[in-house]
Amino acid sequence: MAKLNKRERHQLLIQYIKENPFVTDRELTRALKVSIQTIRLDRMELGIPELRERMKEMAERSYDSVRSLQIDEVIGEIVDLQLDHSGISLFEIREEHVFTRTGIARGHHLFAQANSLAVAVIDCPIALTASSDIRFLRPVKLGEKCIAKAYVRSKDDRNKSKVELNTYVGDELVFQGNFVVYRSDAANTQGGE
Repeated sequence: MAKLNKRERHQLLIQYIKENPFVTDRELTRALKVSIQTIRLDRMELGIPELRERMKEMAERSYDSVRSLQIDEVIGEIVDLQLDHSGISLFEIREEHVFTRTGIARGHHLFAQANSLAVAVIDCPIALTASSDIRFLRPVKLGEKCIAKAYVRSKDDRNKSKVELNTYVGDELVFQGNFVVYRSDAANTQGGE
Protein backbone atom coordinates (compact mmCIF):
# COMPACT_ATOMS: atom_id res chain seq x y z
CA MET A 1 0.00 0.00 0.00
CA ALA A 2 1.42 3.38 -1.01
CA LYS A 3 1.62 6.08 1.62
CA LEU A 4 -1.83 7.57 2.04
CA ASN A 5 -2.62 11.21 2.56
CA LYS A 6 -4.66 12.12 5.62
CA ARG A 7 -7.99 12.30 3.78
CA GLU A 8 -7.48 8.86 2.17
CA ARG A 9 -6.38 7.39 5.51
CA HIS A 10 -9.49 8.81 7.22
CA GLN A 11 -11.75 7.32 4.54
CA LEU A 12 -10.13 3.91 4.94
CA LEU A 13 -10.28 4.15 8.74
CA ILE A 14 -14.01 4.88 8.59
CA GLN A 15 -14.52 2.02 6.13
CA TYR A 16 -12.59 -0.50 8.27
CA ILE A 17 -14.55 0.42 11.40
CA LYS A 18 -17.86 0.37 9.53
CA GLU A 19 -17.11 -3.13 8.20
CA ASN A 20 -15.86 -4.36 11.59
CA PRO A 21 -16.79 -2.22 14.60
CA PHE A 22 -14.70 -4.57 16.77
CA VAL A 23 -11.42 -3.84 14.98
CA THR A 24 -8.69 -2.84 17.43
CA ASP A 25 -6.35 0.14 17.10
CA ARG A 26 -3.47 -2.34 16.77
CA GLU A 27 -5.19 -4.07 13.83
CA LEU A 28 -5.80 -0.67 12.25
CA THR A 29 -2.10 0.22 12.56
CA ARG A 30 -1.21 -2.92 10.59
CA ALA A 31 -3.88 -2.30 7.94
CA LEU A 32 -3.06 1.38 7.42
CA LYS A 33 0.69 1.11 8.11
CA VAL A 34 0.83 4.01 10.58
CA SER A 35 1.63 4.32 14.27
CA ILE A 36 -0.89 3.64 17.00
CA GLN A 37 -0.68 7.33 17.99
CA THR A 38 -1.73 8.29 14.44
CA ILE A 39 -4.73 5.93 14.63
CA ARG A 40 -5.78 7.37 18.00
CA LEU A 41 -5.43 10.96 16.76
CA ASP A 42 -7.36 10.13 13.58
CA ARG A 43 -10.18 8.50 15.60
CA MET A 44 -10.36 11.52 17.91
CA GLU A 45 -10.42 13.92 14.96
CA LEU A 46 -13.21 11.90 13.29
CA GLY A 47 -15.17 11.51 16.55
CA ILE A 48 -14.84 7.70 16.48
CA PRO A 49 -14.79 6.26 20.00
CA GLU A 50 -12.27 3.67 21.17
CA LEU A 51 -13.14 -0.04 20.91
CA ARG A 52 -14.63 -0.34 24.42
CA GLU A 53 -16.99 2.57 23.77
CA ARG A 54 -18.00 1.17 20.36
CA MET A 55 -18.77 -2.18 22.01
CA LYS A 56 -20.77 -0.46 24.74
CA GLU A 57 -22.76 1.50 22.15
CA MET A 58 -23.57 -1.67 20.22
CA ALA A 59 -24.63 -3.47 23.39
CA GLU A 60 -26.94 -0.59 24.32
CA ARG A 61 -28.67 -0.51 20.93
CA SER A 62 -32.06 -2.08 20.91
CA TYR A 63 -32.15 -5.65 19.73
CA ASP A 64 -34.47 -8.57 20.20
CA SER A 65 -34.44 -10.31 23.57
CA VAL A 66 -33.19 -13.86 23.82
CA ARG A 67 -36.14 -16.21 24.32
CA SER A 68 -34.53 -19.66 24.41
CA LEU A 69 -31.92 -19.05 27.15
CA GLN A 70 -31.41 -16.82 30.15
CA ILE A 71 -29.07 -14.02 29.10
CA ASP A 72 -26.44 -15.18 31.63
CA GLU A 73 -26.45 -18.63 29.97
CA VAL A 74 -25.10 -17.16 26.74
CA ILE A 75 -21.33 -17.53 26.44
CA GLY A 76 -19.97 -14.19 25.27
CA GLU A 77 -21.74 -10.87 25.09
CA ILE A 78 -24.57 -10.56 22.58
CA VAL A 79 -24.18 -7.25 20.77
CA ASP A 80 -26.80 -7.75 18.06
CA LEU A 81 -29.76 -10.12 17.82
CA GLN A 82 -32.56 -10.40 15.31
CA LEU A 83 -34.53 -13.50 16.27
CA ASP A 84 -34.85 -16.17 13.56
CA HIS A 85 -32.51 -14.12 11.39
CA SER A 86 -29.05 -13.29 12.78
CA GLY A 87 -26.95 -12.55 15.85
CA ILE A 88 -23.48 -11.41 16.87
CA SER A 89 -21.63 -12.12 20.10
CA LEU A 90 -18.23 -11.10 21.39
CA PHE A 91 -16.05 -13.30 23.60
CA GLU A 92 -12.61 -12.29 24.87
CA ILE A 93 -10.17 -15.11 25.57
CA ARG A 94 -8.89 -14.76 29.14
CA GLU A 95 -6.48 -16.74 31.31
CA GLU A 96 -9.20 -19.13 32.50
CA HIS A 97 -10.00 -20.09 28.87
CA VAL A 98 -6.49 -21.14 27.78
CA PHE A 99 -4.03 -23.95 28.32
CA THR A 100 -1.42 -22.62 30.76
CA ARG A 101 1.60 -23.90 28.86
CA THR A 102 0.64 -22.61 25.39
CA GLY A 103 -1.79 -19.72 25.96
CA ILE A 104 -4.09 -21.31 23.36
CA ALA A 105 -7.83 -21.30 24.02
CA ARG A 106 -9.49 -24.59 24.87
CA GLY A 107 -11.80 -25.54 22.01
CA HIS A 108 -14.85 -26.06 24.19
CA HIS A 109 -14.95 -22.32 24.95
CA LEU A 110 -15.15 -21.43 21.24
CA PHE A 111 -17.77 -24.13 20.74
CA ALA A 112 -19.76 -22.87 23.77
CA GLN A 113 -19.83 -19.33 22.34
CA ALA A 114 -20.98 -20.62 18.95
CA ASN A 115 -23.51 -23.10 20.33
CA SER A 116 -25.11 -20.65 22.75
CA LEU A 117 -25.45 -18.01 20.00
CA ALA A 118 -26.94 -20.59 17.60
CA VAL A 119 -29.57 -21.40 20.25
CA ALA A 120 -30.09 -17.76 21.32
CA VAL A 121 -30.93 -16.64 17.77
CA ILE A 122 -33.96 -18.97 17.64
CA ASP A 123 -37.32 -17.33 18.32
CA CYS A 124 -38.80 -20.00 20.60
CA PRO A 125 -39.02 -20.54 24.35
CA ILE A 126 -37.27 -23.90 23.95
CA ALA A 127 -34.35 -24.38 21.57
CA LEU A 128 -31.85 -27.23 21.86
CA THR A 129 -28.94 -28.22 19.65
CA ALA A 130 -29.86 -31.38 17.73
CA SER A 131 -26.54 -31.67 15.88
CA SER A 132 -23.51 -29.68 14.81
CA ASP A 133 -20.78 -29.87 12.22
CA ILE A 134 -17.83 -27.73 13.34
CA ARG A 135 -14.31 -26.85 12.21
CA PHE A 136 -11.54 -25.12 14.13
CA LEU A 137 -9.50 -23.25 11.51
CA ARG A 138 -6.66 -21.93 13.65
CA PRO A 139 -5.72 -21.74 17.35
CA VAL A 140 -7.08 -18.75 19.22
CA LYS A 141 -4.76 -17.17 21.77
CA LEU A 142 -4.98 -15.40 25.10
CA GLY A 143 -6.26 -11.83 24.72
CA GLU A 144 -7.86 -12.32 21.32
CA LYS A 145 -11.49 -11.25 20.83
CA CYS A 146 -13.76 -13.76 19.11
CA ILE A 147 -16.64 -12.30 17.13
CA ALA A 148 -19.28 -14.94 16.37
CA LYS A 149 -21.86 -14.26 13.67
CA ALA A 150 -24.89 -16.53 13.36
CA TYR A 151 -27.39 -16.69 10.52
CA VAL A 152 -30.61 -18.72 10.51
CA ARG A 153 -30.60 -20.34 7.07
CA SER A 154 -33.83 -22.35 7.19
CA LYS A 155 -36.75 -23.64 9.26
CA ASP A 156 -38.48 -26.88 8.42
CA ASP A 157 -41.85 -28.37 9.30
CA ARG A 158 -40.25 -30.81 11.76
CA ASN A 159 -39.48 -27.99 14.24
CA LYS A 160 -35.82 -27.68 13.28
CA SER A 161 -33.78 -24.70 12.12
CA LYS A 162 -30.39 -24.64 10.43
CA VAL A 163 -27.99 -22.04 11.77
CA GLU A 164 -24.71 -21.17 10.07
CA LEU A 165 -22.08 -19.66 12.35
CA ASN A 166 -18.65 -18.13 11.72
CA THR A 167 -16.26 -16.86 14.36
CA TYR A 168 -13.58 -14.29 13.54
CA VAL A 169 -10.57 -12.77 15.24
CA GLY A 170 -10.24 -9.44 13.47
CA ASP A 171 -11.10 -10.33 9.89
CA GLU A 172 -9.61 -13.85 10.10
CA LEU A 173 -12.04 -16.78 10.18
CA VAL A 174 -11.06 -19.07 13.08
CA PHE A 175 -14.14 -21.29 13.60
CA GLN A 176 -17.05 -22.49 11.46
CA GLY A 177 -20.15 -24.33 12.50
CA ASN A 178 -23.42 -25.53 11.08
CA PHE A 179 -26.01 -26.25 13.74
CA VAL A 180 -29.37 -27.97 13.54
CA VAL A 181 -31.46 -26.56 16.37
CA TYR A 182 -34.65 -28.20 17.63
CA ARG A 183 -37.34 -25.63 18.46
CA SER A 184 -40.49 -26.02 20.52
CA ASP A 185 -43.27 -23.68 21.61
CA ALA A 186 -44.42 -26.19 24.24
CA ALA A 187 -45.80 -24.32 27.24
CA ASN A 188 -45.53 -27.21 29.68
CA THR A 189 -41.96 -28.43 29.97
CA GLN A 190 -39.85 -29.92 32.69
CA GLY A 191 -36.15 -29.01 32.93
CA GLY A 192 -34.44 -28.11 29.66
CA GLU A 193 -31.44 -25.96 28.71
